[in-house]
Amino acid sequence: MKNTLIKNFPLFLIFGAMGMAMEIFFTAFYDIIVHHQTNVALKGFSYAWMLPIYGIAAYAFPPLIEKLKAIGWLGRGLVFGVGILIVEYIAGALLKSLTGACPWEYKEGWHLHGFIRFDFYPLWTIFAMAVEKLLLWLKPRLML
Repeated sequence: MKNTLIKNFPLFLIFGAMGMAMEIFFTAFYDIIVHHQTNVALKGFSYAWMLPIYGIAAYAFPPLIEKLKAIGWLGRGLVFGVGILIVEYIAGALLKSLTGACPWEYKEGWHLHGFIRFDFYPLWTIFAMAVEKLLLWLKPRLML
């Protein structure tokens, strides 16, 4: 267990940074696309809490990919999308209980307690499949 924690730490940092970068780009374009705002400054944002939350993928994805390889690419994507919603809900609830607030409290869309948005499920599924592709590309390069 300790060996896996240390061995996957570079992947933890890569996935954490990748998730935060994705979030910054998503939030930069969201208001323009969804709310038709004309401010093209494209100022995006993320939260420091997101590094460890996205970094969890370094430890969760490798065994899941192995266990779910029989169900095919699309099946894994659907399962991973649900898994991401579960992690997002737990992380949001935990942050709210520890700090008094969830940094990403959703107030619009089809959400559950402001922690997750079900209408973002397809986006999380696509993101999960990108993470899987990146992981499969990085594994031999990082000798994981």
